[in-house]
Amino acid sequence: MSAEYATFGLAPAMRAGEVLANGEYHIHRDFVDFIVDGRPLLFQLSDLDAVSPLASDIPPAIFTAQVRSLLRETDAPLPDGRYVVYGCPDCEDLACGAVTAVIDRDDDDYIWRDFAWQTDEHADLELNGYHGIGPFRFHGAEYRAALSSLLDTSADTRRRRVLLIGARVALLAKLAAALRTIGIGADITRDAQDVPADELRTYGAVAFGRAVTEEERASVRHSFERAGVDVAYVDGLAPIVPLLVAQIENALDRSPVERRRLTRLVAADGEAGVEVTSPCRVRLTAYRLDRLYRTHAHELFDGILEPGRHRIALDTKAVKGESFVVARTSGSVLVEAMAH
Repeated sequence: MSAEYATFGLAPAMRAGEVLANGEYHIHRDFVDFIVDGRPLLFQLSDLDAVSPLASDIPPAIFTAQVRSLLRETDAPLPDGRYVVYGCPDCEDLACGAVTAVIDRDDDDYIWRDFAWQTDEHADLELNGYHGIGPFRFHGAEYRAALSSLLDTSADTRRRRVLLIGARVALLAKLAAALRTIGIGADITRDAQDVPADELRTYGAVAFGRAVTEEERASVRHSFERAGVDVAYVDGLAPIVPLLVAQIENALDRSPVERRRLTRLVAADGEAGVEVTSPCRVRLTAYRLDRLYRTHAHELFDGILEPGRHRIALDTKAVKGESFVVARTSGSVLVEAMAH
């Protein structure tokens, strides 16, 4: 079977969660993405909001079964030898749509071919095939080593809990509730001195409120350093829950910068500078506090951007005073204070 050789690897990725102004939300999902020739395969599939079957929040037995399936140690889950490569981030229903492909063995090689968008038991390659993607031929040893490495450790190796530290308990309670809604665990404390090391190791980020002193921050950092925990620290920009959620989402993203879709955000002088690495939908939202400390949210931009750097003019009324800009794709979030 003819197909050009490609390199195969795996890398951590996430589907960013979000709390919307109307009370709706998107669930946060951590997953392992497929890296083909050094680039996430998901980025070749236009602006697709999806996750691989290797999600960190599925039970270990199911995670192991997914890995062994991709290794061709079990029968294909769909007719015609097809496997789900990316599916709905909110459920496992094929009716929501999934990217599927045939996975073949050719001697020691693995071949992924006939990529298609599928919504029922059978794929229509002529109507819904991804004709410009693949086939990919992977060296067997490289392919097996990458996937087998996932079986050596727990599937849920990423820490999806956040420690919230601040003086405004009511705000922290709202923030914790919002984070839990989208699937991120959150706990509230004033300091971390008496927290056992084993518990500190369950956190992926620490968020400080603006009222926390530098001495208190240093004490928290010392507690985590003493426990040998590498954790991301977030300095809360403003007491605005959706803004703080976006900051925490950004902090939890441990994927390499070069493998993200959204890599740069600058907000200054009524403009936003955005850089993306592949065609994707980008949304810009402004949050600001008025003189009475009331929160205002404004949608500034929502559209598909091509790879490269872009300058987007912003509504000056939306970003006056103390304001902040959040840029989102389905898998990345960046936050910047508006510079005037």
